[in-house]
Amino acid sequence: MAQQLQITAARVDPALLDLPWEIPLEEWPEDVLAALPRGISRHVVRFVRLSGRILAVKEIGESVAYHEYEQLRALGRMDAPAVQPLAVITGRTAPDGEELNSVLVTEHLQYSLPYRALFSQYMRPETASRLIDALSVLLVRLHLLGFYWGDVSLSNTLFRRDAGAFAAYLVDAETGEIHPALTPGQRGYDLDLARTNIIGELMDLQAGEVLDEDVDVIEVGNQIVERYESLWAELTREESFGSAERWRVTERINRLNDLGFDVGELTMTTDVDGTTVSIQPKVVDAGHYHRQIMRLTGLDVQENQARRMLNDLESYRAETDRQNDDLTIVAHDWLDEVFTPTVTAVPREMRRKLEPAEIFHEVLEHRWFVSQQQARDVPMAEAVRSYVEQVLRHRPDERAFLDRDSVEIPAVDL
Repeated sequence: MAQQLQITAARVDPALLDLPWEIPLEEWPEDVLAALPRGISRHVVRFVRLSGRILAVKEIGESVAYHEYEQLRALGRMDAPAVQPLAVITGRTAPDGEELNSVLVTEHLQYSLPYRALFSQYMRPETASRLIDALSVLLVRLHLLGFYWGDVSLSNTLFRRDAGAFAAYLVDAETGEIHPALTPGQRGYDLDLARTNIIGELMDLQAGEVLDEDVDVIEVGNQIVERYESLWAELTREESFGSAERWRVTERINRLNDLGFDVGELTMTTDVDGTTVSIQPKVVDAGHYHRQIMRLTGLDVQENQARRMLNDLESYRAETDRQNDDLTIVAHDWLDEVFTPTVTAVPREMRRKLEPAEIFHEVLEHRWFVSQQQARDVPMAEAVRSYVEQVLRHRPDERAFLDRDSVEIPAVDL
């Protein structure tokens, strides 16, 4: 191994030294690689298993690697939905003395899939709309944090299931920049780029006969503009109303909570004669339901999963006639008596197919469906058995999704 090899990381894993850094990434031997869907990238990207986890290794120029590493670290400190950077490795040299590109190492996001892998599994037109919803929320969250992406696309995003929807995570930040706040022009450029890239990506899927040719990809691309602008307005606009309608303050906060956001600060002003009140949220944090379920149960789940779990918790509270009991105590009992037994009733070898919270959500959905079909209240234990046999057994393993067609999608190398 070349002596000038340098590893920059907050915490260095010594096992990184065991990887063949003296070999160009595209030539790495199969015995060090993990078979995961790579999707399309401008750079050579490979996945490896190391120290019990899966890492993504991207070959990239040195200055860009350091820039992306710092951007991802900053996003992590702000609790933004993005992959976790682990290291930048420079000074790579082949045995013949040829200098090799630097690499950025990130931790693979478990249970996540690139958009092409999702379409290769399901190929439903509505999948596109659900991905656009998730990407819209991601873009708004990043913009609220002052992050200008500069390369918004489905390809630069990973998706995780979230109680029937998807949660989106930024996976490529090489063109990104963090500012105190974004100008309308910066936000508009990101949004226009997102629309253009999405239309192109969906056209590519149609050309490959992965997406139905009847899907209007222009309309789908326009959806991100509509949904982004609607969500941004709800989160940031100033609202005025008569002083006798102060209930609208609570209504505004409740609407934001329903969208999954908390109001950190609310500015309220009145006009000279006090007849009109204006309110404007100043600091808005995402993850309203996530934080609630984390506080009550310690479970770290997606936003819609948390909402579904809280609804089931409230049902349990009513069924056990404990409306007047401390919710923290009730949540502890619900975790022991409902959530954990449901998940552990699934055979161990099948639990890795989906996240525990997603399994719980799907069991509840399946139970409702079977109960409606059979016109009776199906017990949870019976619903779990039915779900395992009829649904889960036929699902792919999404903790580390293996799919030959997806894995063999070629990277676009610079």
